[in-house]
Amino acid sequence: MQVDEFYEHILGIEQPWEIADVRLDKPSSIVHVELTHESGIRWKCPCCERSLSTYDHVEERRWRHLDTCQYETWLHARIPRVKCPEHGVKQVRVSWAEPGSRFTLLFEAHAIDVLESCEVVSAACKILGISWEQAWNVIDRAVERGKARKRPHNMARVGADEKAFKKGHSYMTIVCDIDQATVEYVSDGRKKESLAGFFQGLSEAQRGAIQAIAIDMHEPYVQAIREELPLADDKIVHDRFHVMQHATEAVDKTRRREHKELSEEGDDRLARTKYLWLTSQENLSATQRERFDDVFALHLKTAKAWGFKELLREMWDHATPDDAREFFRNWYQRVIHGNLEPMKKVARMIKSRLTQVVSYCQHRITNAVAEGLNSKIMSIKRRARGFRNPENFKIAIFFYCGGLDLRPYPQ
Repeated sequence: MQVDEFYEHILGIEQPWEIADVRLDKPSSIVHVELTHESGIRWKCPCCERSLSTYDHVEERRWRHLDTCQYETWLHARIPRVKCPEHGVKQVRVSWAEPGSRFTLLFEAHAIDVLESCEVVSAACKILGISWEQAWNVIDRAVERGKARKRPHNMARVGADEKAFKKGHSYMTIVCDIDQATVEYVSDGRKKESLAGFFQGLSEAQRGAIQAIAIDMHEPYVQAIREELPLADDKIVHDRFHVMQHATEAVDKTRRREHKELSEEGDDRLARTKYLWLTSQENLSATQRERFDDVFALHLKTAKAWGFKELLREMWDHATPDDAREFFRNWYQRVIHGNLEPMKKVARMIKSRLTQVVSYCQHRITNAVAEGLNSKIMSIKRRARGFRNPENFKIAIFFYCGGLDLRPYPQ
C-alpha cells in the first residue's frame, strides 16, 4: 500500500478529495498531508444543498488530526466556495471536519474522550498537545452540538438545588432529571425567576408529565413551582435530608446552650462531644459509641433533643403520607410540650410544610441525585481553580453532567 493510499484510508478521505502529497518534517515531528480535489466538480450549497460549480477557493487551511505514531499529523487543503443565487457565496462542507473547527472529526472526538476522563482542562491539554483555548473551543462546540441534538422529552421526577458559583452569595439554580441523573437546566441566582425559567421552557405536555420535584425549603423555589406547575402542592417533595439537617442543627444548638450553662457551674460533661451527636450512630467507632453511651445516660437536654431527632427519622419509613402525617402529629405534640426551643422551632417549620414533607412517602424521591451532581460540579470547579465567567461554568456543567451526545459525526 502506498503512503497516499494509507492516509486516504485512515483519514476516510473520499471522492472528490484525494491525497496530493505527504511530507514528513522530522525536526518538528510533524506529518503534513496535502489534500486536493478533482477539477470540474459541482458542490452542494451548505444552506440549501443546491448543486453548483466552483466559484473560488479560500486560502489554505489546516486541521489537526490524530497522531501518526509519535508524529503530529496535519491536513492541508484549500476549500472551494460556491455562489448560490439564494444564499450568496458560501464555503462548502468537507467530510473530515466541522465548519469553523481546526480539528478533524476524529481528533475532536478523541479530545472529548480525554477531556471527559480528565475533568481537568489543563491536564487534558498536556495529553493532547493543544492550548487551553483550543480545548475550551472543543468543549463549547461539543455542548452546542449536544444541545442541538437533544430532543424534548418528558421528565417524571426532577430535582432543583442551588449551588454557589463563587464567594459573595453568587448562586446558580440547577435542575436535574432524577431518573437519568443528568443536568437539564442551569440559571443564574436562586430567585423565583431562576427556577421559573425551567418550567417556562417546557411544553404543556412536559409540565403535565412531571410527577414530583424534590427541593429544599427555599421559599422562592416553592413559589415558582406553585405558579408554573399544575397541582404543584401534590408534587413538591421537600428533601428529607435537608429536613433532617435542620433537626441535627437543633441538636447542636441545644448542646451548645447546655454546655455553656454547665461550664458556668464547672461541669464539662459535654466538652468535646459535638461530633458524637452529629454523627450517625451507625458511623461511630467502638470507642465513640462507648463515649456516647456514657454521656447519653446522664439524661441531659442534649440527649433528649438527640432522641427526638432520631425518632423523626422514622417518619419517612411509613407507607403512605397519611401514616407519616399521623406519626408527625404524635411527634410534634411531644416536642412542642417540651422545653427544647431549637427543636420546637424545627417542629413548627415542618408543620408549616407538612404536606410537602410527607409527600416523600408517595413519590419516594430525594435530592440525592442533585447533590451528587453538585458534588461533581464543584469538583470540576475546584480542579479548574474556579470559573471567572459564569457562562463558561454553565458550559462545563453541561459538558460533564448534561448527558449530551457530544461527539462529532462524519459528514
